[in-house]
Amino acid sequence: MSRIAATFSRLASEGRKALIPYVTAGDPAPDTTVALLHALVDAGADMLELGVPFSDPMADGPVIQRANERALAKGVSLRQVLDWARQFRAGDPDTPLVLMGYANPVERFGVDAFVQECARAGVDGVLVVDYPPEESASFAQQLRGAGIDPIFLLAPTSTTERMAQVDRIAGGYVYYVSLKGVTGAAHLDVAEVSRRVQDLRGHVHLPLAVGFGIRDAAGAAAVAGCADAVIIGSRIIELMEGQPAEQAVAAAGAFLRGVRQAMDHAGAAAGSPVGA
Repeated sequence: MSRIAATFSRLASEGRKALIPYVTAGDPAPDTTVALLHALVDAGADMLELGVPFSDPMADGPVIQRANERALAKGVSLRQVLDWARQFRAGDPDTPLVLMGYANPVERFGVDAFVQECARAGVDGVLVVDYPPEESASFAQQLRGAGIDPIFLLAPTSTTERMAQVDRIAGGYVYYVSLKGVTGAAHLDVAEVSRRVQDLRGHVHLPLAVGFGIRDAAGAAAVAGCADAVIIGSRIIELMEGQPAEQAVAAAGAFLRGVRQAMDHAGAAAGSPVGA
């Protein structure tokens, strides 16, 4: 069983939902990336998404775009990201780590070499935003062969054919984009998300993680009522922007700790006591 599957299984037995923060590698400072990942785990993260900086992200809003630009300006490369993943894994053998990014850095690195280095670094999942599932069966098979879960996106506009394709080749979890827009948008409709998630469960048999538009503890707790996992990225990066690195790490941890508490409280109130 993969670390991702084992984590979802453990959380289900405890009546809890997964909290997955996203941060961009190298932001707010390259030398704090590993410390930031550990701080997020200490604050209650169940899994981590680490963004690989890229100059032209298509799904990310202005907050994450700025984080990408800051990291690239400091010379952060995919190889460095893999080194940081390896360092994190050396200090944390249990928390699943997912790399999220775009095709260009992977293609330049070399797909075969990328998969091999991810496996050596202890990466648990890979999500390449612009690798469509219809064209990614071979890539997904390579990842699986290396013990890595291939993660894919679904959106409110996804067809039943796309859902079926993702269900056939995905692993770990499916990332459901909660709205038509980019990361960091503020118009989250929880009732609509709940309806969509229930519909997706008829087509997708992996855990469903919801991201985009979740900006506070209340929103996270509400989404946790219907999803298996909550993903938060832009708001964490916003809180770190412009702060000295050490203070930025502390701010991210404090925010995430509040989100974790709200999600657990909501789960207990709904009749799924933490630890049950």
